[in-house]
Amino acid sequence: MEEGMKIIQFRVSGMTCAACSNSVEGALMSVDGVLRASVALLQNKADVVFNPNLVKEEDIQNAIEDAGFEAEILPEPSISRTKPHGTLVGQFTIGGMTCAACVNSVEGILIKLPGVRRAVVALATSLGEVEYDPTVISKDDIVIAIEDAGFEASLVQSSEQDKIILGVSGISTEMDIQLLEGILCNLKGVKQFCFDRASRELDVLFDPEIIGSRSLVDGIEGRSIGKFKLHVKNPYTRMASKDLEESSKMFRLFAASLFLSVPVFLMRVVCPHIPMVYSLLLWRCGPFQMGDWLKWALVSLVQFVIGKRFYVAAGRALRNGSTNMDVLVALGTSASYFYSVGALLYGAVTGFWSPTYFETSAMLITFVLLGKYLETLAKGKTSDAIKKLVELAPATALLLDKDKDGKSIGEREIDALLIQPGDILKVIPGTKVPVDGVVVWGSSYVNESMVTGESAPVLKEASSSVIGGTMNLHGSLHVQATKVGSNTVLSQIICLVETAQMSKAPIQKFADFVASIFVPTVVSISLLTLLGWYIGGALGAYPEQWLPKNGNYFVFALMFSISVVVIACPCALGLATPTAIMVATGVGANNGVLIKGGDALERAQKVKYVVFDKTGTLTQGNAKVTTARVFTEMDRGEFLTLVASAEASSEHPVAKAILDYARHFHFFDDPSDTGDAQTHNRDSEWLLDVSEFSALPGRGVQCFIDGKQILVGNRKLLTENGVTIPTDAENFIVELEDSANTGILVAHNNALIGVMGVADPLKREAAVVVEGLGKMGVKPVMVTGDNWRTARSVAREVGIEDVRAEVMPAGKAEVIRSFQKDGSVVAMVGDGINDSPALAAADVGMAIGAGTDIAIEAADYVLMRNNLEDVITAIDLSRKTFIRIRWNYVFAMGYNVIAIPVAAGVFFPWVRIELPPWAAGACMALSSVSVVCSSLLLRRYKKPRLTTILEITVE
Repeated sequence: MEEGMKIIQFRVSGMTCAACSNSVEGALMSVDGVLRASVALLQNKADVVFNPNLVKEEDIQNAIEDAGFEAEILPEPSISRTKPHGTLVGQFTIGGMTCAACVNSVEGILIKLPGVRRAVVALATSLGEVEYDPTVISKDDIVIAIEDAGFEASLVQSSEQDKIILGVSGISTEMDIQLLEGILCNLKGVKQFCFDRASRELDVLFDPEIIGSRSLVDGIEGRSIGKFKLHVKNPYTRMASKDLEESSKMFRLFAASLFLSVPVFLMRVVCPHIPMVYSLLLWRCGPFQMGDWLKWALVSLVQFVIGKRFYVAAGRALRNGSTNMDVLVALGTSASYFYSVGALLYGAVTGFWSPTYFETSAMLITFVLLGKYLETLAKGKTSDAIKKLVELAPATALLLDKDKDGKSIGEREIDALLIQPGDILKVIPGTKVPVDGVVVWGSSYVNESMVTGESAPVLKEASSSVIGGTMNLHGSLHVQATKVGSNTVLSQIICLVETAQMSKAPIQKFADFVASIFVPTVVSISLLTLLGWYIGGALGAYPEQWLPKNGNYFVFALMFSISVVVIACPCALGLATPTAIMVATGVGANNGVLIKGGDALERAQKVKYVVFDKTGTLTQGNAKVTTARVFTEMDRGEFLTLVASAEASSEHPVAKAILDYARHFHFFDDPSDTGDAQTHNRDSEWLLDVSEFSALPGRGVQCFIDGKQILVGNRKLLTENGVTIPTDAENFIVELEDSANTGILVAHNNALIGVMGVADPLKREAAVVVEGLGKMGVKPVMVTGDNWRTARSVAREVGIEDVRAEVMPAGKAEVIRSFQKDGSVVAMVGDGINDSPALAAADVGMAIGAGTDIAIEAADYVLMRNNLEDVITAIDLSRKTFIRIRWNYVFAMGYNVIAIPVAAGVFFPWVRIELPPWAAGACMALSSVSVVCSSLLLRRYKKPRLTTILEITVE
């Protein structure tokens, strides 16, 4: 900000459209002393930079109010910036980036903006994700900042929950626009709106407590009497259309360049062998031959019309203090073009006609555009995973309309993006479930393989939960929506994959560093090549026979120099890592493995230890009581009633198993009981009243019944409370633990009264996965809060040698750190409930069996399917990905290491190999394509097959 100037921010009420914001800006700029004014329509904000010596804050406020709006002075923006809450995350498309240098430039610009807390830019997707404070900076300001740097930018989506983007059809005149604005102004709950005439898109900011998104759409369509038809714009569909538009644009440029360049090339190579045509080209017209005029005209169109994008991008890069591929292309083609023009003019003046190289410039641009077109096609395929996930969600849904009494009065088709929580939706056979919800009527089988990986259909009846995007196979269902929009499982999966594709792996730093020095280094080598060959020729270091016909030492040296400039490609380096990570995250999602970022992917390939939680990870998490023995004269039924009453308030799986066992004893063993589902609702009839209940993590529970203390848990719990364990009870507990059962001890009034054995069956694939990890060079470890005997018994069954037992939940993180002391990379596999500290402490946290709860912050990998084989898939995929990344760097670096010396003519004195500039351009164009295609080979990834080994083991 200029010295002596001050910035103030106003909240402006009453703005409803772009005309209002323009009016406010005009009023502000008319005030003497106001230097700049920026009005954000959707935020109701106005930022004003003014000279406090010429105008007061009150005068500026009065100017806004005189224009017919209400204004309120807000606290200084610097105060708002320090607030950690209230930030938004916006995703922007950024056009014009060609290499890692562009990415670094855009990120540097964004992170310096006031109010921006985080900015990540991805070259492979041409996207930028920005976390910003909307009270300090608006999305429009971010777009303007990117465009001021010379790049193209537009908002794709934002985390704002009270904003919707609608496509509007039915607008043909200015009167229609005024009608639409009038409807919006009269709709309660609408804060601001902005209609884009070019794209026919309507941005609406509304108050969700007053009006919902569907009510908003219905209100507009209803009040327009059917004139306007609105549909919600899916941000991912918009991105796909932009990708298609970019590839179409690149193809048109390439086709036009090829159409103009082929005649130039033919005039140089083919026409001299066709006497009649060649004589026409040699016909002198003014100071030049007809062929020279034609070449000059055609190549000028290619150079400055079709090739304008290279000059614009190069100027943009240089203005931002960086260099990129466009600088090299502009430099190489300009050198060839302007030399040829100079040679023509020199010949016209002196009569000495040096050879021209117009075709070099034209073919260079043609081949580069071909490479960019192929690159856009290949990069589009790297994001296929997102597109396939988006396609899983249905576009429409059948909404059941109900009257005030809750009776169904009809059904209508609505946009699936307009579904609201609580809506009752009809899902007919053969269609997809629109959102996450609960079945309220009907019965059917649903294919949930997209989440669980299990192809067997799942029966869904009343009270069953369903997941959006899954396929209803047979009967009709009525589903009540519980989670919509970004809260659905499918949306969270898409979000995780997208976040991972936006992230950068640490290895990317190498490419960023090389990109920052690449172009200056190449230009320096090019100048050295020019000077070396020119000075060498002038000193007689090589014979004149090497020179082209009518050429000289300068021309000979210039061609080598141009070849060096155009053959070097920083794009391949910039694409080596992000494209591989994009494909890998997509492949992982297709295999049920969600990866949260490139850094997690890079760490996983170095894993040395995999630490498994026992319950729910190695075991099925379905505990069952196998036996119960009473060691006093207490009746068995009374014993089970005491234990069940104590455990009824606990949510632990063991508590549920004990309660089910006791309930079964009381009801299903009664001959007079029918065994119907109502028995589950009779707990209050037989459970005792409990007081002072408390759960003790890692030990058990304690409470009071009729004034007497009840303890249910392990040895540690009883020992801490001074309860003695009799010898016969101890022997029974040892027998249980040796058979992989957990002994649950029960004490009543400070005396042991009984012991229950609880078993949790192992997952059938556990032993094979442990064996597979060993073959991969990874050491498996089991950590559990269970006792040592049970832990060793379970470990023996699965083949794990290193066991850590009787570990409290908080102590699991210490176990992880003990393995990390020597620098080893440790992965932790847990169920994501009690294992959060360990998952966070591990280098790689893997939450297994997440199913419908995939947003586990502590984990780096989310294994959607409750199958341990995915642990091997996660590690194997990361290893294959980084093998591919290393190959990409070999291709990119090896290409430049070999190609630059060839282009510079290092081998020319011995083997007479010369790389014409146009051929060098073709090589450069194909280098980045080769790297992207190399990454695309990861799409053929097949996860390790353990099924055969598993079947042999089971038999």
